Amino acid sequence: MKQRKDLMMKVDQLVKEYCDGCFLYRHIRKEEGRTAAHRFCITQCTVGEKFVEIGKNLS
Repeated sequence: MKQRKDLMMKVDQLVKEYCDGCFLYRHIRKEEGRTAAHRFCITQCTVGEKFVEIGKNLS
């Protein structure tokens, strides 16, 4: 349970540090839509790759 809480806190910290106000996300969302922006974040952004890695540890 503690490990899960630590991972969630790490995700929250990453979001606050890197994702809030991200120029690339806002630009892609404006030009191509929310789905394309989300796909970019998960597949191409280095922070998104960290989220995927953390998510695998939660499972």
